[in-house]
Amino acid sequence: MNIKKVKVPFLVFMLITAAVAGSLCMDQSDTGIDLTDSDSHLSCVLPFGPSDSLDPASKWVGWYVREVGIYETLFSYDENMELQPELATGYEQVSDTEWKITLREGVTFHDGTGMDADAVVYSLNRVLESDNTRKSEYEFIDSITSDAANSITITTKYPYAPTITSLTDPIMSIVSPEAGDLQNTPVGTGPFKFTNYEREISISLENYDDYWNGASTIDTMDVYFVSDSMTRLFMLESGDVDIARYIPQSEVPNLEANEDFGVASKETLRSYFLYINMNKEPFNDVNFRQAMNYAIDRQEIVDVALEGIGGTPAESVFPSVSEWSINDELEVIERDETKAKELLAEAGLEDIDDDGYLEYNGEDFEISIYTYTSRPQLKPSAEVIITQFESVGLKASLTTMEGSAITAKMDEGDYDLALYAWGVAPTGDPDYFFSKHFYSSGTEALRTGYSNEQVDQWIEDAKTTSDDELRKEYYDNVQRQVLEDCPEIYLFYQNVIDGYNVRVGGYKEYPNEITILTKDIYIK
Repeated sequence: MNIKKVKVPFLVFMLITAAVAGSLCMDQSDTGIDLTDSDSHLSCVLPFGPSDSLDPASKWVGWYVREVGIYETLFSYDENMELQPELATGYEQVSDTEWKITLREGVTFHDGTGMDADAVVYSLNRVLESDNTRKSEYEFIDSITSDAANSITITTKYPYAPTITSLTDPIMSIVSPEAGDLQNTPVGTGPFKFTNYEREISISLENYDDYWNGASTIDTMDVYFVSDSMTRLFMLESGDVDIARYIPQSEVPNLEANEDFGVASKETLRSYFLYINMNKEPFNDVNFRQAMNYAIDRQEIVDVALEGIGGTPAESVFPSVSEWSINDELEVIERDETKAKELLAEAGLEDIDDDGYLEYNGEDFEISIYTYTSRPQLKPSAEVIITQFESVGLKASLTTMEGSAITAKMDEGDYDLALYAWGVAPTGDPDYFFSKHFYSSGTEALRTGYSNEQVDQWIEDAKTTSDDELRKEYYDNVQRQVLEDCPEIYLFYQNVIDGYNVRVGGYKEYPNEITILTKDIYIK
């Protein structure tokens, strides 16, 4: 290994980090940047982390504080996406609208207080408060009450089949009611206890000796948040961290060739796709939308933009790792230039000036694609798509901006295509994605302009029936119809690619990307 090549960029990173810490008026001796040199200390670097708050009931913060092992939920998914009890031991559907949940006994919070029904009711009700920005996702809940010290009942306003799976979202993390400042000092039940946080830089933790599922052998842990993938790799190679999440795809062969490191990879539930603005011409024409669909070579995107290893070509909404996927019934849509051109002609596009690009209604026509840069796969994927579009006569351009700016434009209807990445089933159930994207009044359906009464009915029916086979039939129908209507174009499913020092054992990858650091991780 070339030490200069590895060390210099990392030192630059450390200097920048120190400068940022100084600008925040921090005492460098208190930043937690110095790494502990101990066999029972673990360091990890992640691409994303919290910002202003550590409260799991705030927006998407729950993901970050769950990932590092502070918080847990009543139910969760294992590495095979099998639903399992966590802080609960089981549940019973008492009626169409009542769910009785039995709680695990002997669980304590990091402040030493016991977890009971009152603590669980308190935690879940925080999400239902009027000022919670994600309250609407749980509007189906009518009440949450404690029945005894170790059981609660959730009553819904109407029959809602995904009630239990909805509790796996980290926003439903169980917190200590005695905690005085959850925004700055998280107090959960997980294997690791919070000790320090340096805003947007790192979070420090220690082993929680009284963890209900058996204490970890890791004494202390530092987790860093670094957006640049090469810097994350340098931190791993230089020995400053033991695990680096989402390393650069191009560097995997080099890391695999080094006996000091290993690479772990797994298909996730994160799909990359194009939103289509169906509220404007010619995007409101299904022939035009399907023409774009057939102009795209998904395998080429994977080979070029993802180095052949960062993902797999998409057939539909859900990757095969999801039990709701219909991919075994489908084939990847192959690029078909002839069919794309035929559909473009049917949509009224033609090259009237023989310049190689198609015009629409006699005027120059160009597709604008928006995307953001926080996920490094997006920009190169869009660039491949632009080349593929041009080969069938579609001129296209790419603009990158902050995700919030793109969302604002989409809300105003001021876009053509937007390339995004979504975890399509973080709670394991299709309703999370389908109700947002394909139900006529869903937030994302309003952005694409998609509306189909039959799809609405299937989604409503799937929500209310408790028959899993029937739900699967409804959701299969939704996926087939959406592929035909084409309000969105699915490109690939992302693989998580992590690097780790071989002295680390017990590390597992979870397709829903919610769990990362567990009590089972150890130092050999």
